[in-house]
Amino acid sequence: MIEPEVFQRYAKYNAWMNGKLYGVCSTLDDDLRKRDQGAFFKSIHSTLNHILFGDRAWMGRFTGRDYEIKPMGVDLYEDFEALRAARTEMDQDILDWTSGLGRPWLEGSLTWTSGSDGKTRSQVTWQLVLHMFNHQTHHRGQLTTLFSQQGLDIGPTDMPWMPDT
Repeated sequence: MIEPEVFQRYAKYNAWMNGKLYGVCSTLDDDLRKRDQGAFFKSIHSTLNHILFGDRAWMGRFTGRDYEIKPMGVDLYEDFEALRAARTEMDQDILDWTSGLGRPWLEGSLTWTSGSDGKTRSQVTWQLVLHMFNHQTHHRGQLTTLFSQQGLDIGPTDMPWMPDT
């Protein structure tokens, strides 16, 4: 079992890293952000959309809040600034939500129906929360590779280098 404080730390890391990603992205023109660069979700822009999609899907399951999502692979936002604003809002939602997490909820289970394959599953809740954060990190790693291919350096990405440590 993972203590709630670990997820609070992951939420801070998530917000820090997203701030760094969007900071670099704001220096790019829209054509470069949306250019198919051979990533799983093709472009920087679509990968950013997918991370937000995943967070909205999981946070909706965790909280019962009705976040707008579209089918996987369909961008939630075409406009970068609208995407950035939605990302900032989601990061705050995750920070706020993790601040209230408790062991009883984390030790429970969650049943959901996947939008990708239509199957209903149940799993221990803390494992699903860990998956949400792992999903973010996985796709941010893809983005840092795309940045590197453009000669862009996002700077340190490791949790011990977060400003508040």
